[in-house]
Amino acid sequence: MSRYTAFAWLLAFGIVFQLSHGVEVNVTDKEDMLCLYANLNVSFSVSYEVAGDRNKTIEFTLPNEVTTDGSKCDTTSSTLKLNFGTGHSWSVNFVMNGKVYQADSITFSYNLSDSTHFPESLSNETVSVTMKPQITNVGVDTCYSCKSKDMIQADLVNMTLSDVLIQAFVSNGSKSENITSCSADQPTTPAPPTTPATSTATAAPVTNFTSTAPPPTTTPTPTLPTPTTGKYSIKSDNSTFCLLANFGLRIGIKQGEKYQEMNLEPNMTKVSGSCGVNSSELQLVSNTMTIMFTFTNNTTKFQLHALNFTAKTTSGVEFSEVNTNLSLWEAAIGSSYMCNKEQNYTITNVLTLYTFNLQVQPFGVTKDVFSTAHECSLDDTSILIPIIVGAALAGLILIVVIAYVIGRRKTYVGYQTL
Repeated sequence: MSRYTAFAWLLAFGIVFQLSHGVEVNVTDKEDMLCLYANLNVSFSVSYEVAGDRNKTIEFTLPNEVTTDGSKCDTTSSTLKLNFGTGHSWSVNFVMNGKVYQADSITFSYNLSDSTHFPESLSNETVSVTMKPQITNVGVDTCYSCKSKDMIQADLVNMTLSDVLIQAFVSNGSKSENITSCSADQPTTPAPPTTPATSTATAAPVTNFTSTAPPPTTTPTPTLPTPTTGKYSIKSDNSTFCLLANFGLRIGIKQGEKYQEMNLEPNMTKVSGSCGVNSSELQLVSNTMTIMFTFTNNTTKFQLHALNFTAKTTSGVEFSEVNTNLSLWEAAIGSSYMCNKEQNYTITNVLTLYTFNLQVQPFGVTKDVFSTAHECSLDDTSILIPIIVGAALAGLILIVVIAYVIGRRKTYVGYQTL
């Protein structure tokens, strides 16, 4: 028996503080007392090189069958290490700071020689990626809880944590019933109601927040200006453009009953990404938000396949959403997708994307310029012309029929008079 033992099992339904469909782990010290507890879900998205000079992206979740060899407990630092599959591991390092502790780093190691998880991989090496989590200021003798999704990004790896319940420093061998909740789970406090008489005198207008309650009739609902159109591009290894994107972008966020919109400011945005044969990525980072667009193609058409979004709202709450099953902005390889009119897309039930003057081409860029555009239905006037002509012809026919019926009735009445 090793110094630290662990048990991983599916959670029982309905037990207090246990979250369904997660991996639950108990780590014990040398005296066989509980020193670290974890219950969580982790999903991975990994891109790796395959034959044909292209990348392949696979997605999988942390399985229930894990071991904890390498986990350790100490008074000022603890490590949770979960080993799974053929040479894969996921670990978190916790450090104590006075009366609070935090997760200092998360390390994900994956073995590309494992054909079950990484079919057709050209590499046999084990890759390790270390990221900075957002688990901070957890009180001693409390469990850190975060049901919301927390997406952590790296160059080739995305990790999403959810339904997390962790106590890194367990005292007296017993898990605490006290909870330190993440900011994303904490309820927002609604603003106190104001009467029309006092609201006009003391309430300051809010430019990027819209309440679900109707505003006072004396104060118009504020709106954001149309976002500035930004020009974003990624270069390949030979310094030619391989991805082009122009658009103005507005994001709508819903947190409980609060709704907030924010514009992406191009002149305050850093651009990064990568181009592959079957997958390309564009990442935009501003001082308020981070957006990752993932485009895929099936050799004939491309589309926006995934969108990862994180932001800090005006109330200071971290917001994170991801959708990896999109089918937007579809066009043929060798062309671009264009939609100049304002469009809105429901990414998740709490995240909405608004685009203006959109044109994207993530594959097949030649001479560093956009190729012929596939226009969205709102822009394509060729669709409206036959509709207008058809409506005009239908109206003309209707007028002729009515005139004919009226003429017949007058003739019939004249015959009766004679």
